Order: sequence, then C-alpha cells, then structure tokens
Amino acid sequence: MLLIAALIAIALIFDFLNGLHDAANSIATIVSTRVLAPRYAVAWAAFFNFIAFAVFGLHVAATIGTGIVSPAIIDDQVIFGALMGAIVWNVVTWLAGIPSSSSHALIGGLVGAGLCKGGWKAIVWSGLSKTAGAIVLSPLTGFFLALLLVLIVSWMFVRANPLWVDKIFRHVQFISASAYSLGHGGNDAQKTMGIIAALLFAHGMEGGKFHVPFWVVMACQAAMALGTLFGGWRIVRTMGSRITHLTPLQGVCAETAGALTLFGATWLGVPVSTTHTITGSIVGVGAARRVSAVRWNVAKDIVVAWIVTMPAAGLIGAVFYLLAAAFRVG
Repeated sequence: MLLIAALIAIALIFDFLNGLHDAANSIATIVSTRVLAPRYAVAWAAFFNFIAFAVFGLHVAATIGTGIVSPAIIDDQVIFGALMGAIVWNVVTWLAGIPSSSSHALIGGLVGAGLCKGGWKAIVWSGLSKTAGAIVLSPLTGFFLALLLVLIVSWMFVRANPLWVDKIFRHVQFISASAYSLGHGGNDAQKTMGIIAALLFAHGMEGGKFHVPFWVVMACQAAMALGTLFGGWRIVRTMGSRITHLTPLQGVCAETAGALTLFGATWLGVPVSTTHTITGSIVGVGAARRVSAVRWNVAKDIVVAWIVTMPAAGLIGAVFYLLAAAFRVG
C-alpha cells in the first residue's frame, strides 16, 4: 500500500507540473492583450481548470488507462517509468521556456516503459495512432478555426470604431479565456486520472472493472488547478508575445478556436495537447493579419519540440522502468 500511495503522489506531482507547465496555454492570450494582470489571470484559469470535471465525461482517462498500452502489462514499474519520463521532460522544457506537450510526454513515457515490459505487442496501436494523429490535427484545427473566426469577426466589425471594438472584446475575452481553461482542465487532468486508475486496476482495487473513482477525479483536478495557480511565466512569454502580437479581438478568436478544439477532442476521448492547440490558434490569428506578423522561427522551434517530446520522454521512461525493475521497486 505504501508503494501505491507513493506512485499516486508522483502522479499528482506530475499533474501539478502539468498545470504549472501549461498555465501559459490558459492565460497567454489574456495576459498578452493586457485584459488581466498575470496574478489575476492564473487565479481565473485555475478556477475553471478545477470545475472542468463537472462538465466533461471521463473518456480521455479511459483512453490513457486502457488504450495506449495493454492493461495486462501495467504494473508499478511501468507506471513509475511513465511518470518519471513525463516529469523529467516537463522540468527540462519548463526550465528552457519551451512549450512542449505534457500530454505527449506522459504518453511517450508510458509507451517507453510499456515497450520495455512487454515489447511491441504491449502497445494498443489503435489508441496510440489516434493520439499521434492528434499531434497534427489539433494545431491544424485550432489554426483554421482561429483563421476563420478572425475573418468573420473582422468582417462583422469592419465599419466599427477600433477603440469601441477593442473595449468590447476586452470584456468578451473573459468568456473565451474561461472556455479555454475549462477545455484545458477537462482534457489534461484526465490523463493523470487514467494513470492512477490503471495503477489501481493493476492491483485489483477496482472490482475487476476499469473506472475512475471520484476521489481520483477530485485529487487530479485540484493538483492541476494548484499548478496553474503557481503559473508558468517562462512559457507565458513565448506563447503570449514571441509568436505574434495579439489584440483583444484576436485573443478571443484564438481562445475560442482552442476551446472548441479541446471540447471536441475531450468528448471523443482523444488526449490532445493543449499546447499544440493554442499554438495553432495563435499562429492562425497572426497569419490572418499577415503572414509576416507571425515569428515563424519561434513557431518552428516549438514544432521541433513537439516532434521530439514523445520519443525523448519515451527514452527517459524506459530508463526509469529498467532502473525500477533492476532494483525491484514494487
């Protein structure tokens, strides 16, 4: 029981770091447009991160717990390797100010540890391919939705006074930022729920049927909200200003596009990257103004981090699995 409690604690630490690392996703636009000061923005985002459990189902948690690697090979060492792979990669990218994906770091760590335990047959290819496809589809969806929204809204207000439009969208951005934070909490916190539920299932503590206990839901939502509350200021700068300059109107379009993408993915049970999604949306609103408005070299560096995240976290996860197995942890 002590080992199970320790692994759950490590999972909640990852969830906290996920909220810390991805705080930028929730608040970058509303901070960069100066609608809210950073300290108020993180509190706003943390609240909507926490209440997300009341809005969405637990389809993403089920995908992580049973749809990436076979539940039959999951044990303490696999869970330990998956979590450490994700945590180490998160800390490295956070220190470097790189908005990589906490979600794909966790999945990469799980795949790396799972491969070491059960080989290629341990991978649930249908679930992994769905997740891998989302690496491309989530930022593209955010990009095109944001681009479309900017064009529609700009056309609607083409004859309006710019100062009046700016004032209106400063108020509207409270709604769009809330929606995005809700989507962030709904998709991201479920990944840790799935890991903890898989651990409990492996120990026969779920009555023979995989499910996510309510206490796990509450603990994961609280850990993510607390992480968001502490903020991730290094990454806020990258997401909020280095990619492109945003106006309140553009901020609303980016957040709305990101929220719609996350809502759809969460209801479908697809564990997408909130980082990918909001980056695609921000690039979309920047490109709608003019192609040169986007600092493509920054966007390119972020894309490289996306590509590297899963294999890097997988390698780290495999190393920690082998260490745990060698020292018979569990």
